[in-house]
Amino acid sequence: MIIKHTCPNGVRVVLEKIPTVRSVAIGVWIGTGSRFEVPATNGVSHFLEHMFFKGTKTRSAREIAESFDSIGGQVNAFTSKEYTCYYAKVLDTHAPRALDVLSDMFFHSTFDEQELLKEKNVVLEEIKMYEDTPDDIVHDMLSRASFTDHPLAYPILGTEETLHTFNGDALREYMSHHYTPENVVVSVAGNVDDSFIKEIEELFGSYQGEASDAPLQAPTFTSGRIARVKETEQAHLCLGYPGIALKDPSSFSLVVLNNIFGSSMSSRLFQEVREQRGLAYSVFSYHSAYRDNGLFTIYGGTAPHQLDELYDTIEKIVNDLKDNGITEKELLNSKEQIKGSLMLSLESTNSRMSRNGKNELILNRHRTLDEMTGLIDEVTVESVNALARQIFSTPCSASLVSPTGELPKRLQ
Repeated sequence: MIIKHTCPNGVRVVLEKIPTVRSVAIGVWIGTGSRFEVPATNGVSHFLEHMFFKGTKTRSAREIAESFDSIGGQVNAFTSKEYTCYYAKVLDTHAPRALDVLSDMFFHSTFDEQELLKEKNVVLEEIKMYEDTPDDIVHDMLSRASFTDHPLAYPILGTEETLHTFNGDALREYMSHHYTPENVVVSVAGNVDDSFIKEIEELFGSYQGEASDAPLQAPTFTSGRIARVKETEQAHLCLGYPGIALKDPSSFSLVVLNNIFGSSMSSRLFQEVREQRGLAYSVFSYHSAYRDNGLFTIYGGTAPHQLDELYDTIEKIVNDLKDNGITEKELLNSKEQIKGSLMLSLESTNSRMSRNGKNELILNRHRTLDEMTGLIDEVTVESVNALARQIFSTPCSASLVSPTGELPKRLQ
C-alpha cells in the first residue's frame, strides 16, 4: 500500500510499506536535470550531485561513506535529463540513520573549494571515460541530431569548458532555483511504518524556496545527421524517431511496440540482425519518454564494411512493421513478457522506491499492479499498428561513430 503525504512547505512523501522484507530504500527526488540548464551551466545538475557526497558542516566525505559502509548499506545518486535522485538502501533498523545522512547531504553540503577542485578532475575523467566508449557517446550524439540546440540535446555530464566555471556560489544559486520544496519528492519503500513520514517531515518539511514559474519549451524533432570519426573496431549507428510524452495515453501500446520491434531477444530486430544475419552482437531499441515528447532509438554496432547492410536491414524491419503491422501472436507473447518483467522488477525495495518516486514527481499518480497489467491487456493490434505508422512515418535522425565517419549510403 502506498501512502502519500504533503509536508507544510510542499515537499511530497510517498511511502510503500513492505513488511515481508528487512530492507528499506530511501530516495530524494528532485525535478531537475540537464534539460533545465542553459549552455553556460550545462553539467551543473550532475556536478552538484557529485558534490553532495564531498562533505557537510558536520561530516567529511569519508565520514559520509563510512556512515553507510558501517551499517552495511548502499548510497548512490544519478542525474538524468529531467530529474536527479539521491538514494540509499539499508536494513530496516538503520532507516532513521540513512535518512539523517541523506538530509545532511541535501541541506548542509559545504561545497568546499578544495573538494570542488578535486571533484572537477573526477568528473573530467568521467567525461574522458565516456568519450572512450563510442557505444555510449553515439546516443548523446543522437539527441543532438534529433533536438538540435534544445536543452534535451545537452549532455548530462556537461563539457570540460563548463565544468571549469563551476564554484560553490554557482551550485548554491542553481539549488535555490531548482531544489525548491514543491520540486522535491522523498520516496520510501520497505519495512517501515507510517511514523517514518513524521521523521521525514521533521527534516524536509520546513525549509523554504520560491517556486519556479519558467515554462518548459517543448522541443521539435528534426531528422538531423551527425557523424564522428574515431578509431574504433566497430561502426556504432543510432537511428531516432519521434516518440511520445510520459503522460501520453498510448504509452502502453508503445511498450508493446518496442518489445516486438527491438527490446527483447525474440524481437524482430534481434532475430533478423543478429540471429539470421550475424551482423551485430549488440542491437536493440528503446524509448525515452520526457514530459512533453519522446525519442524512439534504434542502436546497432557492426564492422564498418557491414554498415550499409546493417542500415538496410533495420530499414526493412521498420518499413515492414509500419506497412504490415504486428501479428496477434506477437501481441499476446509481448503482453505476457511485459507483465512478467513488470512483476519481477517490483521484487526489490529499490525498484519500488524508484517507481514511486518518479511517478509522484513526473506523473503525480500511482497505479496498482492490477491496474498496470489491465492497461497492458487493453493494448490491441490496431493500437500498436497505428502507433507504428505514426512513429515510423517521419524520416529518422541518425548518429554514427566509426573509423571513417561515413553514414550509410541511403542516409547520406
